Amino acid sequence: MRTKENGELHMILTYLLGSAEPPNSFLKKEMEVKKVRAHVLIKGRVQGVFFRAETRSQAYSLGLTGWVRNRWGGSVEAVFEGEDQKVRKMIAWCYKGPPAAVVEDVEVEWEEYKGEFTSFSVRY
Repeated sequence: MRTKENGELHMILTYLLGSAEPPNSFLKKEMEVKKVRAHVLIKGRVQGVFFRAETRSQAYSLGLTGWVRNRWGGSVEAVFEGEDQKVRKMIAWCYKGPPAAVVEDVEVEWEEYKGEFTSFSVRY
């Protein structure tokens, strides 16, 4: 007996083998990407080492939106919005930063995704 799940699995496998169109449920799951927002504070020797410019470049290459800025006291603050895995990749980069940076600590606060940005910018 063929259940709905078995039929769908068969359609997905057939699609993956290249001999059929993808089933609607498979496309829907493929297109569902979790969007997240992270507010990040990077501490250490992170000013005067091109941290903001490199952050903007990295965020752009990952397709993220948000901003980065220097803070009083020598830290760098950023907000990243985008696909969950890409934001996590950006945060991982923040632990290293550009070559001249010496990152001592990275604080991450996860916030509700707002979708308020259209690009990634350096704030002054």
